[in-house]
Amino acid sequence: MVMKTYSYDYDEYEEGKGPSTMVEDILADPEFPGLTELVIGSWGSAYEDGCQPIIDGIVENAGQFGHIEKLFIGDMDFEECEVSWIIQGDYSKLWAALPNLRELTIKGSTDLGLGEICHENLEALTIICGGLPTGVIEEIEKARLPKLKKLLLYIGSDNYGFDGNADTIRGFLERVQLPQLEYLGIVDSEIQDELAAAVLESKFMGQIRTLDLSCGTLSDKGGELLLEKIPQYGNIEKLDVHYHFMSDGMVKKLEALPVAVDASEKNVADNYRGETYMYAMLTE
Repeated sequence: MVMKTYSYDYDEYEEGKGPSTMVEDILADPEFPGLTELVIGSWGSAYEDGCQPIIDGIVENAGQFGHIEKLFIGDMDFEECEVSWIIQGDYSKLWAALPNLRELTIKGSTDLGLGEICHENLEALTIICGGLPTGVIEEIEKARLPKLKKLLLYIGSDNYGFDGNADTIRGFLERVQLPQLEYLGIVDSEIQDELAAAVLESKFMGQIRTLDLSCGTLSDKGGELLLEKIPQYGNIEKLDVHYHFMSDGMVKKLEALPVAVDASEKNVADNYRGETYMYAMLTE
């Protein structure tokens, strides 16, 4: 894979660069035809202007983007733009425009729309955000992605866009059809124990190789469920629960499971005036 990131800093933005100039600059780059992986970083004003002109430009010039196999739109850190402030766009026309696309990563969920998802070759879909709206979850639920092997969804917080609950995820997992799925990630939630229960009840437990429940508020309650369920599925090779709120004793028990376990980044809950607070890794 040959990868390159295109982004604008503050000075370039002040000089007139922005989402409407990004695709033009990409196409003018002599290195672009040799790339297979395209990363779009900050477009200069992600908290004010969405990336729709970038998406539209890719669609309008689809023939020149046909060699791109991996696409990441919104790769920026909090100093450039907080994830919950990133204004995204409508991806409904992108699916048909890039038939050779194998991996799509989207960061940010404000104004995000996926439309009717139908792609014969996509193998990985990742959405990184501080809160995933149920409307986007429903669009993925109806998707036709026969070759999808990896699905990684940051659920986030209701303060930053997630307007569902554990039943939302439970219903999603019941209805979505992903026959080739090998990696299931339902991560970064403030109700991670409840989502762990929903995932562990899902039809995908008998087919996936990697279970990712990381970056959220997973506690010993969720850990007990994992201890009970994971040994029932010999297909699972890796359990990722890094960034968690489990006790040392629970971590040791999980690490003794017959799978590769990542239980790093232990956190301790905050206590304030008798209330206990646990936070997901990525929200604002």
